[in-house]
Amino acid sequence: MRTLRNLLLASMLVTGVASAQSKTALTGAWRVTEYTTNGPDGSTNSDPQPALFLFTEKHYSFVRDFATTPRPDLDLSKASDAEVGAVLRVVAAQAGTYEISGGTLTLRPIVAMNPRRTHPGTLATLSFKLDGNTLVLTQKGNEQGPAANPMMTKLTRVE
Repeated sequence: MRTLRNLLLASMLVTGVASAQSKTALTGAWRVTEYTTNGPDGSTNSDPQPALFLFTEKHYSFVRDFATTPRPDLDLSKASDAEVGAVLRVVAAQAGTYEISGGTLTLRPIVAMNPRRTHPGTLATLSFKLDGNTLVLTQKGNEQGPAANPMMTKLTRVE
């Protein structure tokens, strides 16, 4: 009985150590605190609407609200198609797997608000810089090539 207990304890310890070692530097929950758009109409928003990125060992998910002001509450049973479209057009949501190679993060969506982002071969590449609890992601490109006007997103670890 003592041997069985010791084996179970050793197994839990090894599993816990392996799990801890398999985490990436990005593992956790991140809140968007700023984003900068580039190009002719480029701007920086230092007070963005809520957005949350989650990274596990191999998977990611995010929901972002790109509106510049809080979106109106809608009663979907009464809202027009145009009203619903205006509220949803500024939201992005996606989840899938990710890989890190050097300073590049590659996202491979499995599910997305925009179905076009889930086609086979779809990916997004971003450069990333991690400084303590601050993460900066900058678009590099996607399966179609380099980003013409890369957006920079600054995030703060919340968990």
